[in-house]
Parts: sequence; C-alpha cells; structure tokens
Amino acid sequence: MADVEFRVVSDRRDGLLLALGQTVIAAGFTLLRQRMVNSDEGVVLTMIVRGPDSGLLMLEERLGTHHLVNSFEASPLDGAATNGAAPAAAKPAAAAKPTAAAQAATAVDMRRVETLLPQLARNYPNIFIQLMALEHDLPPPQREPTLRYIGQRVGAWVYKRDYALGGHLPLLDSVRHIALPAMRQLLQADMHEDVLRVKNSPFCHRGEHGACCHFLRGMLGGLLAGPQGTDSVRIVESHCRNNGAEACSFEFSA
Repeated sequence: MADVEFRVVSDRRDGLLLALGQTVIAAGFTLLRQRMVNSDEGVVLTMIVRGPDSGLLMLEERLGTHHLVNSFEASPLDGAATNGAAPAAAKPAAAAKPTAAAQAATAVDMRRVETLLPQLARNYPNIFIQLMALEHDLPPPQREPTLRYIGQRVGAWVYKRDYALGGHLPLLDSVRHIALPAMRQLLQADMHEDVLRVKNSPFCHRGEHGACCHFLRGMLGGLLAGPQGTDSVRIVESHCRNNGAEACSFEFSA
C-alpha cells in the first residue's frame, strides 16, 4: 500500500473537495485527511491518500487531467505521516455460535467512529468525502448500522449547536424548521407535503441495491431526537435514487 500526499491548485473552491475526493475513491484509494486554503496561486487542496501501489499512476493521471485542476504535485509519505488517520476496524473475535459471529459482523466499530466524529465536526458541512471513504472501507454488513449511528451522532450535535434553544415543536414542524434547514446545509433538499426529499445524495449508485442513504436517515433521527425524544420518531426512506427514483424521500411518523 502507498501513502501519498497530493497538493492540488485550482481556481474554484466550491465542489473541489467533493469532486476530487470522488476521483480518489473511484481509483481504489482512501482519503485519510485533507486541508484547503486560499493562496496567491489559487485554492490549494492538500490530500493524504492511501491505496495500492499499482493504482497510483492511474490516480495521478486522473487528477492531472481533471478539469478543476490547474496543477498538482505528488509526494510519497512514510508510515509516520499518517498517524492521525482513523484506525482500521478491528477484527471481531471468533465466536462459538454462528449467531454471535453474525452479530460481530454487523457491529459498529466504535473506536473508528469516535476517531472520525471530531474530524467531521471540524470539516462540517464538508463531510461527505470522509463518509464515502469510510463506506468504501467497511464490510457490507457494517455499512448500514455504522453510517446510521454516525448520522445520529452528527444530527444530535447539529441540533444542540443550532436548534436546542428553540421551543418544542410538533413532529412535522420540527421536520420543516429543524431537519430541512440542516439538510440544506449539506445537500439540495425540499419538502413535498409531509415528505422530505433529497435530490443529490452522494450515497446512491455506488454498487449496492436498495435504499442506501443510511447516514442521512440517521442524521434526521439525531436532529429530531432532541425536540421529539429518541424513541418517538420513526423515519423511513420510502424512495431512493439508488432504485431509480427522482429523489430520495424520507417519511416521518411518531
């Protein structure tokens, strides 16, 4: 495996991290951390990535020819340079019964989650690159519970930061005045009657079948748990672009 630092110069800041992060992930690499600053050259994005040596030339070519990139430099890193990255998921202990093994396979890796959450708080609302990198690394059985749990934690944090001083609202008013504005910080979202719709979820069309916006469903739960109570709201992703729908739709019931 190779650890590489890319320094990219661009004229555009909006959408740069998302676009290049998707390029990194599509090449089979993991984005460990990133930093974006303005300079005399333009917008400078530094990314530290990890992936197979065999894919490095392909990734360099894709970044070098990307329409948002004016210039870039690549520098190999030793292992010490990536100590700040989230630790890899621990292997579950062997279990005597298949049911226990199945539970271990779907368990949330709390150590990894607790390492990631402060990074999400620092980068918020630019968090999808790190979430998609995590999704790419997780074993399939762990993706839904892990991303939903992270979403709940992020939603609860946003609620406490931005909405906790407001008065108690009925469920649908909470959706309109808390969940919808919070979603709009991240994505294109609107309300259609009592349904919250997201038009550009980054979790769709990533090789899986069925509804896949587990982080968004978890975040909506975390946002509404404050005003409504943790167990009082049920959220269902009734339609998903991953299944061919025009938008990902979330319905709420108490």
